[in-house]
Amino acid sequence: MATFEVVNLQGKKVRDIQLDDSVFAAEIKEHVLWEVVKQQLASRRQGTHSTLHRGEVRGGCKKPFRQKGTGMARQGSTRAPNHVGGAKVFSPKPRDYEYAVPKKVRQQALRSALSLRAKEKKLIILEDFAFEAPKTKKAALLLEGLGATAALLVDSAASVNVAKSMRNLAEAKFLAVEGLNTYDILKYPSLVLTEKTAKAIETRLVAGSR
Repeated sequence: MATFEVVNLQGKKVRDIQLDDSVFAAEIKEHVLWEVVKQQLASRRQGTHSTLHRGEVRGGCKKPFRQKGTGMARQGSTRAPNHVGGAKVFSPKPRDYEYAVPKKVRQQALRSALSLRAKEKKLIILEDFAFEAPKTKKAALLLEGLGATAALLVDSAASVNVAKSMRNLAEAKFLAVEGLNTYDILKYPSLVLTEKTAKAIETRLVAGSR
């Protein structure tokens, strides 16, 4: 079992917590990280790009000049791709870039990402806390006290006030534990988990490895 410090809102140690090695001290597989991040980014693509092919460009039905005797190459339409204002060759059309990777690969990527942050000493386990009301300044001071102004903070979806408090922070993000993903872990230099969240992640990923 890997041992981590649990800190308070000022970043002071209050106790230790033990978490499963298979989740927070696993082998870091870079190729799995790359594959899952690529899949996540592909799934976010809108795929709304569209240009006109030759059959969709208006006009150009008449030959621009006669077939022979001009000294120029024959042309059948001013809407051909080689003319200004003409069509595009192999024009892109709307498509869906989304694809899936196996569930166990996604879980393996999560374990690698969590283990990477733990190895870098960028994983902070915070004792349970709550905000009475949304306050961006309070969230900024919290992260500053932890020494992680650019961080991903993961907590329960019920922590609505914390989520609202972090919405306007440019370099930080709040994420409900249910939506924890590889891309967001790797995007932010530091990862902040509450004690309950860390245990919930451990339970989920240990069960998923069986």
